[in-house]
Amino acid sequence: MYAIVATGGKQYKVEPGQVLRLEKLQGQAGDQVELQPVLMVGGDGEAKVGRPHLEGKVTATILEQGKRRKVTVFKKKRRKGYRVKRGHRQPYTAIRVEAIEA
Repeated sequence: MYAIVATGGKQYKVEPGQVLRLEKLQGQAGDQVELQPVLMVGGDGEAKVGRPHLEGKVTATILEQGKRRKVTVFKKKRRKGYRVKRGHRQPYTAIRVEAIEA
């Protein structure tokens, strides 16, 4: 069984037991979170598609809160002496999907 959920401005296909890195969610390691809205549930040859979403939720456990690897942002304008170097590390939340209820 799988579900498609929307969180952090993105859509993810999730299955029970799967580990994902999502955009940062509130909570500490070990907390239970509910992912909503559920856009679609499928498996066993049948699929339920929500218009725009289904009643139900996906429960997951937070494994860790962290930051992704650094992305270097470098800007330069030739012959003007303008150079800017910055870095960015996007925060994420690693979760393990426990159950899909739809």
